[in-house]
Amino acid sequence: MELWSEETIRDFRHTLLTWYDQEGRANLPWRLNHEPYRVLVSEIMLQQTQVDTVLPYYERFMQHLPTVQDLARAPEEQVLKLWEGLGYYSRARNLQKAARFVVDELHGNWPESADDLQELPGVGPYTSAAIASISFNEVVPAVDGNAYRVFSRLLKIDADIAQTKSRKIFYDAILPIVDPQRPGDFNQAIMDLGSSYMTAKNPDSIKSPVRQFNAAYRDGVELDFPVKTKKQKPVKQLFMATISEKDGELLFEKRPEKGLLSGFWTFPLTEITSIDDIKGQQLNIKPIVHVFTHRRWEIWLVKQDVTATSTQQYLSSTQWQALSLPTVQHKLLAALEELR
Repeated sequence: MELWSEETIRDFRHTLLTWYDQEGRANLPWRLNHEPYRVLVSEIMLQQTQVDTVLPYYERFMQHLPTVQDLARAPEEQVLKLWEGLGYYSRARNLQKAARFVVDELHGNWPESADDLQELPGVGPYTSAAIASISFNEVVPAVDGNAYRVFSRLLKIDADIAQTKSRKIFYDAILPIVDPQRPGDFNQAIMDLGSSYMTAKNPDSIKSPVRQFNAAYRDGVELDFPVKTKKQKPVKQLFMATISEKDGELLFEKRPEKGLLSGFWTFPLTEITSIDDIKGQQLNIKPIVHVFTHRRWEIWLVKQDVTATSTQQYLSSTQWQALSLPTVQHKLLAALEELR
């Protein structure tokens, strides 16, 4: 790992922030207002989701729930409906838990340090650092995927970012470089740099505003950074989705409160060991595929006459359209519509 002199650090801060002031995405709605609630909502939405995807969701969310008090008091179903389509619904639930913690436990007073912000449900080291630096001007690095990529290349840090212990290595390396006058802008500039000139596969280092600081580019090994061990392939699971209709209504089932898609309504899903278990019964020849982080679901639609259990209910189209449905359920509905 390369170590920078104080002079190099000062030059880097000036170069980075000058570029950010001229070309950064300062017009993003969550950058126009540094109120911690708005920053929290944006950071949670941006986890594993592209900016362009988040924009309309963020604006709609803030239109309906403009304050932390509004989110704390909103029905969960409203929150999930506003989140519908973003996926990773535990983020929405944790976001509301965090809002309730601020309102009920802290009486509306936000923690102002990264350490204290981690008391909020669902708020980890990166999100807490982002809020602390942007909203409260704390000099702390926000270490996310962009920061890993940018600084692994700038400093040739070869620590495996898939390892939890590597976060401290990056944190300690970046902390002295964070601009003490503009820590929030510094962290946001790193985000912008990582999503523009220093992307994972096709970096544009020749035009990069920080090219002269990029040790990996200088040595011709930029694409070797960051170092990351490969993820294991998602485990494949096979399911049949029961399609049962009665008087124009479809059978839905509320999933358990724990596990994937907890608390959501879907067609009743039954895990099977092989397609042979339902051979000749399935409506679709190819399975509907949905990939979670560690699971790959392959689902066949099977038409059956069913008496609803205590967790199941026949719902009209008006009723199920009013619910927040997970993406996989929308896929099942679309597949069923194509088969009709």
